[in-house]
Amino acid sequence: MPRRPHRLRRRFSLLRLLGRLAALICFLWLAGFTVFLTVAFTATPPNPLPPADGIVALTGGDGRVSEALGLLAAHEAPQLLISGAGRGTYLGDFTADDAAAATRYASAITLGHMAGTTHGNALEAASWANAHHMRSLIIVTADYHMPRAMQEMRRTLPGITLIPDPVRPPAMRKILSLPTLRMLAGEYTKYLTVRAGLGRIAAGLLNSDF
Repeated sequence: MPRRPHRLRRRFSLLRLLGRLAALICFLWLAGFTVFLTVAFTATPPNPLPPADGIVALTGGDGRVSEALGLLAAHEAPQLLISGAGRGTYLGDFTADDAAAATRYASAITLGHMAGTTHGNALEAASWANAHHMRSLIIVTADYHMPRAMQEMRRTLPGITLIPDPVRPPAMRKILSLPTLRMLAGEYTKYLTVRAGLGRIAAGLLNSDF
């Protein structure tokens, strides 16, 4: 009987420790998320863009392909890879509003049909860049997706200069809306997972896009 209060005290001490640890983790996550939001919301491409050997557009959001076509038309780089196009997809499926640019520069555009995740985009970009002996690439994707995309690209493209060209999607114009904050929180969590080197493990367990 005398031991029971001692065990209860130990149990409560452990619970308090776990509670404090959980509170610390939440605080650090929120602090990092705030920094992530600031970086995403203020992201802009270099002005002017430095010369590059190629452009890589990651599909999956509004404005990415149009921005990449604009860069190609402006001769910011001589070749463009549209990564993650999916099997059976054609150039016209992405460029209905940019038909003239797509037709004019079709010979300089490669559609990547293999990638289905951000990690797959990076592998596809690496294969394409190595095949064309490229040393610098402009990466085009959504501003909130850019940190994770650059993390994956740096791992698969060591020694190649990567130039981010973030695109502001419509969702980011209402950053304080609940759906946008939920999307950004998910993206930040994925970024942390990839940064820790656990992206492929998490993708397998959660069947999610990493």
